[in-house]
Amino acid sequence: MVREELKQALSAALSAAVAKGELPAVEAPPVILETPPDKRFGDFSCNLAMTLAPLVGRPPRAVAEVLVRHLRLPEGRLERTEIAGPGFLNFHLHPAWLRETVRQILAQGERCGRSDIGGGQRVNLEFVSANPTGPLVVANGRQAAFGDCLARLLECCGYSVTREYYINDADRSTQVQKFGESLEARYRQIFGEEAPVPEDGYQGEYVAEMARAIAAEAGDRYLSVEAESRRKVFRDLALNRVITGQQADLAEFGVSFDVWFRESDLFARGAVEETLAVLREGGHTYESEDALWLRTTAYGDEKDRVLVRATGAPSYLAADVAYHRDKFSRGFDRLIDVWGPDHHGHIARTKAGVQALGYPTDRVDILIVQIVRLYSGGEMVRMSKRAGELVLLKDLVADVGGDAARFFFLMRSHDSPLDFDLELAKQESPENPVYYVQYGHARICSILREAEERGVSLPDPGQVNFDRPEAEDELALMRKLADLPEEVQLAAAKYEPHRMTRYAQELARAFHSFYTTCRVLGEDSELTAARLSLVIAARHVLRNTLQWIGVRAPERM
Repeated sequence: MVREELKQALSAALSAAVAKGELPAVEAPPVILETPPDKRFGDFSCNLAMTLAPLVGRPPRAVAEVLVRHLRLPEGRLERTEIAGPGFLNFHLHPAWLRETVRQILAQGERCGRSDIGGGQRVNLEFVSANPTGPLVVANGRQAAFGDCLARLLECCGYSVTREYYINDADRSTQVQKFGESLEARYRQIFGEEAPVPEDGYQGEYVAEMARAIAAEAGDRYLSVEAESRRKVFRDLALNRVITGQQADLAEFGVSFDVWFRESDLFARGAVEETLAVLREGGHTYESEDALWLRTTAYGDEKDRVLVRATGAPSYLAADVAYHRDKFSRGFDRLIDVWGPDHHGHIARTKAGVQALGYPTDRVDILIVQIVRLYSGGEMVRMSKRAGELVLLKDLVADVGGDAARFFFLMRSHDSPLDFDLELAKQESPENPVYYVQYGHARICSILREAEERGVSLPDPGQVNFDRPEAEDELALMRKLADLPEEVQLAAAKYEPHRMTRYAQELARAFHSFYTTCRVLGEDSELTAARLSLVIAARHVLRNTLQWIGVRAPERM
């Protein structure tokens, strides 16, 4: 990796300067390389000298001079290094370094960008986990796209990932009870009975649709069932139909799970009671106001939390802590939870419970995926689950397509709200980012088809003279290809899948510019071979990038 090798060389330069007594020993700040907006300032820029200056008590430019003096890289790596402004280090890469990157990509083929830095660590990635009280909506779709892309990135970096969906279906759930009662009321209304939907129940049309389907299948046979039994019947009917529908919607969206974990199983197995017993024995609980409390303040929470209510019913926290204990018991090295924004307040208490059980919290990461705001015709589309104004994930996919939905969901960091432009997502134009990227891949494939039609053999990478490409757009494309390994590893390590949609757009832009200014299939056979090789390398990288995002790489458009 170009970036990584340069960063390591800078770290080594600092160590060498300290060893020679030219700089005092200090805790080194991180080495950060940035791409300057203006190529006159090089391929990479680094502010290490400026961050070191106040630590070592020297002017930034003087520190920069020391670092450059000790910078050691193999021949053919850097064309030149400049000290600019108050102490920036600007690095101009030697084209030979970029050409070697292209050779590596061609040698790796479909495996380019992959690594084994994860070392086979087992990761449990739980995401979506929507309440089983209705179909999946666009917010769930963003969580699905984020979790699935993150899983793919972790896997390509050598982690063993289990994708898990948690179904909140325990009998104690008032939401589930209200949902079942709402379905029962709609069913009874079909047969002329006076049965109002419960206050704060579910008014959505999807509930009425489910009731009509049940009536068509079973007729009026549930009317004669005793009231209490009928409520349980409709609770189970509601749960099973919604869960089946959620599974179908996710499958259509290209998202699959290895485990569908039911909360009710935790209670049925006694896992919740076992967890409460462990917490009691460890002295992490106390009783007050007829309730059982967890001392979460001992682990940084703002106040202690109820584990068992005065009614004797376990709280949501009790089940959540038991669930995380179950995950660890299955041998996972790391747990990643992907939650919606309405669960932000649960992070501290959940981590406190995990820590009280004796597990290190640095093995648990809880990520919040922020809201999605849909826009149509410049107006925001409003939605409310209980009022019935739903924008369903399956409807969005049907409207804009699965590729556009996934790409747009991943265009912003998960911790930022996302504005989704429905009209833009459907455009077949360069303004639509997913179309622009996919068209780049299709254009690559068209070049390769044309080469085949002309009888131009695809070059053997070992025989290609890579010294020939010298146009700026060729070198710019090489630079972007060289960024792939670090982009993938950072996206996986920092849980930032949005880096990949950004990288895909930058790579497509670099390729389109190259295509516009550089003739690939020309009279010069040596130059044609070099440029065809560059095109093939771009195809490998762009196809893999789209695959990690979960978007198709079409060969024709």
